[in-house]
Amino acid sequence: MTTIWSKAMEEVSLPVFLVTFALLLVYILSLILRTRVPRSASSKPTYGPKSYPIIGAAPSLSPNSHRLPEYFTELIQESPTGTVFIHCPFGSKLIVTANPSNVEHILKTRFEAYPLGPIFYSTFYDIFGDGIFNADGEVWKLQRKIASHEFSTRSLRKFAETVIGDQVSDRLLPLLTSAAAGGTILDLQDVLSRFGFDNICRIAFGAGPVSDDLSLSTSEFTMAFTVVGKTICERMAAVSPLVWKIKRVLGIGIEKLLRDALRTIDDFTRNLIRERKQNPVTTPEELDLLSRFMNVDGADDRFAKDMVISFAIAGMYTTSAALTWFFWLVSSHRHVEEEIVKEISFVECGTLGFDDVKELNYLHAALCESMRLYPPVPGDTKYAAEDDVLPDGTPVPKGSSVMYHSYAMGRTKSLWGEDWMVFRPERWLRRDGADGKWRFVPEDPYRYPVFQAGPRICLGKDLAFIQMKTVAAAVLSRFRVVRLSPDFQPVMRWNVTIQMV
Repeated sequence: MTTIWSKAMEEVSLPVFLVTFALLLVYILSLILRTRVPRSASSKPTYGPKSYPIIGAAPSLSPNSHRLPEYFTELIQESPTGTVFIHCPFGSKLIVTANPSNVEHILKTRFEAYPLGPIFYSTFYDIFGDGIFNADGEVWKLQRKIASHEFSTRSLRKFAETVIGDQVSDRLLPLLTSAAAGGTILDLQDVLSRFGFDNICRIAFGAGPVSDDLSLSTSEFTMAFTVVGKTICERMAAVSPLVWKIKRVLGIGIEKLLRDALRTIDDFTRNLIRERKQNPVTTPEELDLLSRFMNVDGADDRFAKDMVISFAIAGMYTTSAALTWFFWLVSSHRHVEEEIVKEISFVECGTLGFDDVKELNYLHAALCESMRLYPPVPGDTKYAAEDDVLPDGTPVPKGSSVMYHSYAMGRTKSLWGEDWMVFRPERWLRRDGADGKWRFVPEDPYRYPVFQAGPRICLGKDLAFIQMKTVAAAVLSRFRVVRLSPDFQPVMRWNVTIQMV
């Protein structure tokens, strides 16, 4: 018997079939196009995990999602070029390299061809807005010029020195002294994280929203930034942008918390901007970053807000992560600790200024060596705006993500020798022939891109070293950092920066 429903299905079945078939063809064609390589390098073999249609290298990536820095390093160490080509699910491609020639090509030689890109921009727009860490092209150039000028001023350096010095003497040292006297065990990573966040807030906003006691729970503002950090990590690790976008639409998981977190940060910043307009700071040595960006000719409130939040997020994790791994390494290399203490013995650590810390060459080398093994940010990704070929012959299809991997580079034998796994600050030093003192010898930034390199090199590098060296000198000249267990081997967790668990 023929029903009205069956007749209707007969009438639409052919058109539906044709439309479905056409859509399937388009999808398959899009996958084929997304897997093409530049013709000039189509015969060049690439190295990477086994890939499958549609799902790409997911069978290899998924089991290692909790340890991607180590996994990428293992892949790179097996590749004769120091570069791997990873086919991700749904046709997207990721190229990961630890080859300095490739890094220079990406960050300098063909800088314009490797922007942050539209995917990065849309992924983090609700967090960074149009701030410097989410901008490309002319917008980025203007922001970079403005920020570069501000970071080069002596007044900002002086302001940062004062903030860091006060925080060390008034908050960090009293906490450590009390703990040492009472035999209290401290989670140094947690203490340094709170201390670092308070520092960056005072430098960026002129206000420290955390508790006066570094060992106590933090404020709503601090928790908001913590949520932002976790969201950044989850979005970066998502198999597809659809995953976090669906969560955002449905208001579930970390995306639900992000809404409230961004509202908290936005309210805090806007209230500060309103207050600064009513009571402007006029002394250059007292101007925080927010006030400086507000004073830029033609700048509106949104510009100042996006810029200062970008720098706050970038700075809140990095120095504390670097110091955490530094103290862990020093605690098991007593000869390094002795050299550092010897170098700083003639300086009153509570009053270390820029000129003082600049002379601490062995400490500087020890920090660089620590970040070689444990860079705060293990890798950074760019977007291929056009077809290209890397210097090692690796093809780069347009639309690919290209990552230079600092963590893997620090573990590359061809770059650092047979003893690459050894924590040895002396590899950064030479003895001065005149007085026999240590002289720091910087590495090629494309071989050691911990602070990026090229036009996007980190503007806060000098301030970061001021903070790290001030904290390290103050702590090591007064205390010995001891592991809770001599046999403790930390597990690395990636959460914006690499952290210890």
